[in-house]
Amino acid sequence: MRRPYARWALPLNTLLAMSSGGCELGGSQAPEANAVGAFDLGGCTLEAVVEDSEDNDHRILERSGRGGYVYAFLDEAGSTVEPVAGRLGGTFSQAEGGANGSMYAARVHGTLANGSITFAGYGLNFVDPKGPYDASAYDGVAFFARRGPDSASTIRLKVPDASTDPDGGICTECFNDFGADVELEEEWQQYVFPFDRLGQLAGWGSPRPGSIDASAIYGLQFQVNSPGASFDIWVDDVSFYGCKQ
Repeated sequence: MRRPYARWALPLNTLLAMSSGGCELGGSQAPEANAVGAFDLGGCTLEAVVEDSEDNDHRILERSGRGGYVYAFLDEAGSTVEPVAGRLGGTFSQAEGGANGSMYAARVHGTLANGSITFAGYGLNFVDPKGPYDASAYDGVAFFARRGPDSASTIRLKVPDASTDPDGGICTECFNDFGADVELEEEWQQYVFPFDRLGQLAGWGSPRPGSIDASAIYGLQFQVNSPGASFDIWVDDVSFYGCKQ
């Protein structure tokens, strides 16, 4: 059975009804909820799109005060990731074959170590040097993603904010970011997540606020957490949605 939307994601046509004014997604020509073809972001296009990979570089699009960098990351338990992780001196490179017939997308692949704390993935910061970005003018985030044929299928979308990122200076048990689990298919699918549907994992993290602080988010991460698994994860057309008037 096809599952084009993750656990808390809303179908695109539902989002259209929630959006307002010239910032709404898609306008009157909204695609089907599981459309893989080109789509129109309407009046939000230029200011809401965070990264489309088409520059074929290691920086997000420079607009609306954003201009951070993209990177691969991994644990210290023996996992592997390509491109080389930023903390190991790597510079991210895009891969050919993006969503919606585009030229490029972000791709990370490798193998996770066995152990209780193993992870790897793809991330982006909104500003450089890394710092908080005010995304309170939006309702949430959207992106296209897929997996390779022999890849782990579950990733976690993580949205660090001032209460969960150590750079916020608040958390005493950090990194339990607000987020959601995403079950990927081998074909490109769009996933849409309202900020108010993102949650922390149970049982750890301090503090544990009731909701994400969208006025101070530090970036996005797409993380694989399955010990011992091989992964091949593709992400493209990352954007905000739901511009507020």
